[in-house]
Amino acid sequence: MRTEKEMYDLILNVAKADSRIKAVIMVGSRANPDCSKDIYQDYDITYSVDDVEPFYNNTEWIEEQFGRPSVMQLPELNTHPLLPPANDGNFVYLMIFPDGIRIDLNIEKYPYIDDGEPAIILLDKEGLLPEIEVNPSIFLIKEPTAEIYRDTCNEFWWCLNNVAKGIARDELPYVMEMYNHYVRDMLNQVVEWYIGINNDFNVSAGKMGKYFKRYLPSSLYEMYTRTYSDSNYQNIWEAIFAACELFRVLALEVASYFDYTYNNLEDKNMMKYINQVKNAF
Repeated sequence: MRTEKEMYDLILNVAKADSRIKAVIMVGSRANPDCSKDIYQDYDITYSVDDVEPFYNNTEWIEEQFGRPSVMQLPELNTHPLLPPANDGNFVYLMIFPDGIRIDLNIEKYPYIDDGEPAIILLDKEGLLPEIEVNPSIFLIKEPTAEIYRDTCNEFWWCLNNVAKGIARDELPYVMEMYNHYVRDMLNQVVEWYIGINNDFNVSAGKMGKYFKRYLPSSLYEMYTRTYSDSNYQNIWEAIFAACELFRVLALEVASYFDYTYNNLEDKNMMKYINQVKNAF
């Protein structure tokens, strides 16, 4: 695997040798000092250019400059309705090379537009880019309003009825989607709020909760791991009840912190319902 220095040299040398590239900006985890460093970090690079067109779907240029990727995705050419292109005039190459290095290369119209995310200017040939102003709160856990808290709790408990019925009907794909998407999204939201209230809402839980283990007490994180299941329905039931227990513990903590109201009756009645379905099944 190429070293970090070799990669930075390659990225910058390509830009320096090409007069069409005006600036190089690095974003993503390598630009964020709060992210842990490891060998799996991508190189999230923006080449800022006067004209995107010559670089648009130009895989020959990519291979000439960086080598042939072993796996590549071109989001702007995607035709799948679930993965629509941005259609913003830029072009992105997502690439993994044979040595395991990943580069996400965004070809973007000059000048670079600062959106507040962590970014580092690696090269600015014309010296026209303003200093990047990082918004330190952009990734931080946000405090919930009373209404958002209420609706999150309601969605968690309500969607469990669909999970239970799906098990009773032996509809495994539906069960997994309903539980691991709709129900878990609400669980994860409450986990984030719990982390927030215990860290003055001054931390990030990371994309998709990847820092939950970092911020949750070990006992609560162990409870969280028990909310996952394989495809065995008995194990799914155990995961569901683990999720209910954890949600209740954390949601009550959040309610106490903000002086919000936790709907105990909603909790009690849905627990009664899903137990009825489980016992019938």
